[in-house]
Amino acid sequence: MTLFRATVIDTPGDPFSVDPAGALSADQDGGLLVRDGIIVHRGSFGTLRTKFPDEPVTELRGGLLLPGFVDTHVHYPQLRAIGGLGMPLLDWLDRCALPEESKFADAGYAKIVAGEFLDGLIASGTTTALVFGAHFAAAMHELFTAAADRQLNITAGLVLSDRILRPDLFCTVEQGRSESQALIDRWHGGGRLRYAVTPRFSLSTTNQLLAVCGDLMRANKDVFFTSHINENLAEVATVAELFPESRDYLDTYHRHGLVNARSVYAHNVHASDKELALMGETGAWAAHCPTSNASLGSGLFPLRRHVEHGVGVSLGSDVGGGTGLFLLKEGLQAYFMQQLLGADGLPLTSVHLLYLATRAGARALGLADRVGDFAIGKEFDAVWLRPASGSPYSINLAHAVDATDALARTFALATSADVAGVWLKGDRVGAGR
Repeated sequence: MTLFRATVIDTPGDPFSVDPAGALSADQDGGLLVRDGIIVHRGSFGTLRTKFPDEPVTELRGGLLLPGFVDTHVHYPQLRAIGGLGMPLLDWLDRCALPEESKFADAGYAKIVAGEFLDGLIASGTTTALVFGAHFAAAMHELFTAAADRQLNITAGLVLSDRILRPDLFCTVEQGRSESQALIDRWHGGGRLRYAVTPRFSLSTTNQLLAVCGDLMRANKDVFFTSHINENLAEVATVAELFPESRDYLDTYHRHGLVNARSVYAHNVHASDKELALMGETGAWAAHCPTSNASLGSGLFPLRRHVEHGVGVSLGSDVGGGTGLFLLKEGLQAYFMQQLLGADGLPLTSVHLLYLATRAGARALGLADRVGDFAIGKEFDAVWLRPASGSPYSINLAHAVDATDALARTFALATSADVAGVWLKGDRVGAGR
């Protein structure tokens, strides 16, 4: 066993349902006793040290120990496409994202980027992710292999499209079915890996291929589903033209049985009340991707309306439309967006932001019994943020008046350079500082 000593902060409660102060747990001189990767005791360090005097101690002072971050929307084949500014979504896809994604037909190229991508997640403190995969099965095998080697909690799937995109990214209906099922059979449920059925979006996916997605969900009862929805007004209008039989964008998925508690929809910036009501009724989640929405000019996310309809919301970095893998930057941008919405926005505290970056994502992915906070019995996935001496973050953290204030200063000032250590199921990974 190992006794970790740190300033320990997490959100075992939901600040959207209870008073934010009641959702936060913070121990200034806290202790976590970990055995075989599982948290077996939590409390003050002094109490645990007295109770377990012979256990080795790992000192993590001078910063904050937080649960590992949970990114619920990030594109593995777009890591090298970050920074395409000045374009709306559909133009950005044509000029930046899709040419890069075509390179993943080469399994050797995919293997190199898979390593870069997963190591980038770890270096940014992300220990669990819902990953939008590649259009090529061999590239997906490379991703799952690399994730298994690193013990990351990864849910991902082969991306399916059969129209409008570049032809080299298309699959046939039967190819989509057979290759997806083969990946499910090989990887789903192995270690910390799970599968997500992943049509790119209805714009690039016919009813026939969406029907295959529904078949895969019914045949494999515990796989997940993810796609894009209501990101950009031009995209929404095009989907309406392509699916005249559907009442709205969400209905293009719903008619195939793809809206349920195992569904995570990215963006949902331009959702109707009817769509939000259905998501709330079925337990489907929205992955909010603030830096991508701002960078591509997609719009300001209606968080208040989601919460009012009972729709769960988590965070996604949406690399490469987003501007990096550090999820706390997404939290800060989410805060800014709600401020800009004024009366239509939902004011966020630092407790909301930590919840969105950790436990909310674990709930969205059906992993809240395993990760997302530091409750006894959960896996020790953690990130230690320790600012460099004399930095603005270090100075501000030293003058924080309480845990909520320390979190606020952390979201405002921390960067991935402040990640001093990351643990996956009790094992320290990456170089750290």
